[in-house]
Amino acid sequence: MEIEKVFKNNEKWIAEKLAVDGNYFENLSKGQSPEILYIGCSDSRVTAEDLMGVQPGEVFVHRNIANMVISIDLNVMSVLNYAVDHLKVNHVVVCGHYFCGGVKAAMEAKDLGILNPWLRNIRDVYRLHKKELNAITDENARYNRLVELNVQEQCVNLIKTAAVQKAYRERNLQVHGWVFDIHSGKLIDLKIDFKEVLKDIMEIYNLGE
Repeated sequence: MEIEKVFKNNEKWIAEKLAVDGNYFENLSKGQSPEILYIGCSDSRVTAEDLMGVQPGEVFVHRNIANMVISIDLNVMSVLNYAVDHLKVNHVVVCGHYFCGGVKAAMEAKDLGILNPWLRNIRDVYRLHKKELNAITDENARYNRLVELNVQEQCVNLIKTAAVQKAYRERNLQVHGWVFDIHSGKLIDLKIDFKEVLKDIMEIYNLGE
């Protein structure tokens, strides 16, 4: 793709928006009030707005390699706090995708330099679920199950935060774990039972009543 084509595409996009609503950009400039914070993967094949069918202003988006929620990552924590405390979103989504390159890299015994500390968090997910994963003989099935379990653990990391706990008490904010199936284009709700997942550990991470 030529860089110059991006600007031509932008001009076409502007024209298309204005043809439908002449005040589109004026209204867009007035602010945002999204209902959803979406935390997804940086993979170029997985564009948040497209796969959800939403418009600019409807979803607050953060993306990184393998849709991670790491407590010492100031980037994701800043996004989370801004979305929850200031934009007052009511839903926080972690969305992974099958055949994720970051998850696959974490399954391989390779030195990947600066990526090592990031991918170590995914390897920790494997360690937590080693018995289940090692029982899956098909490599692709094991790989995609790790994608799902990684989403689950990143949702748990969200629930450990003070911002999410406070918003849950005050307005019943909900956390969701999804996976995008690149082969079919389908968005899948994993329907994670967080009460069951957290039943033995929440007393450790509870940050207030």
